[in-house]
Amino acid sequence: MRIYLLLAHPDRNSLCGGIADTYQAAALAAGHDLQRQDLATMAFDPILHQGYKAIQPLEPDLVEAQRLIDWCERWVIVYPAWWGSVPALLKGFFDRTLLPGQAFAPHDKDPLWDKLLKGRSGQLFITADAPDYWTWFAYHNSDVRMVKHAVLGYCGIKPVTVTRFAEVKTSTEAQREAWLEKVRLMAARPA
Repeated sequence: MRIYLLLAHPDRNSLCGGIADTYQAAALAAGHDLQRQDLATMAFDPILHQGYKAIQPLEPDLVEAQRLIDWCERWVIVYPAWWGSVPALLKGFFDRTLLPGQAFAPHDKDPLWDKLLKGRSGQLFITADAPDYWTWFAYHNSDVRMVKHAVLGYCGIKPVTVTRFAEVKTSTEAQREAWLEKVRLMAARPA
């Protein structure tokens, strides 16, 4: 399987970084073809200055991201849930990379659109300090709803599976190792 792995935590030395490293090693060991980008090292302006009225020229890292999105069969995104959402840099990445004509195509005469990224699946690995029940009760899984449905689903990527590792701040080393083992097993699965 062709996998595009995006580490969307600004700190590569975070638990998210460990999840991405673990996923990459296990997927490659299982024979998957994997390409990776880390938002922390990418150079691009995350602000969509004129909306979609005028598309800004894409920086080389975003051109490569579009190539990898087109190439992949599964898009894996690893990010922390902050303020009930995603890090600003990930939101900016979505705004700048998933463009009309590349990820979706609005219809001229009706409010519908074509989903140009059909045929791909998604996998989200999310870390959070809040307990799962609080994320669901207080925020209605707002980060997942945005990424899974309003971004990936809007572009045609499905199914999208979600694995959330909660209460990170109070987790033990044994819990974190168990989480990484879960990531290893998921990455090693055949398509």
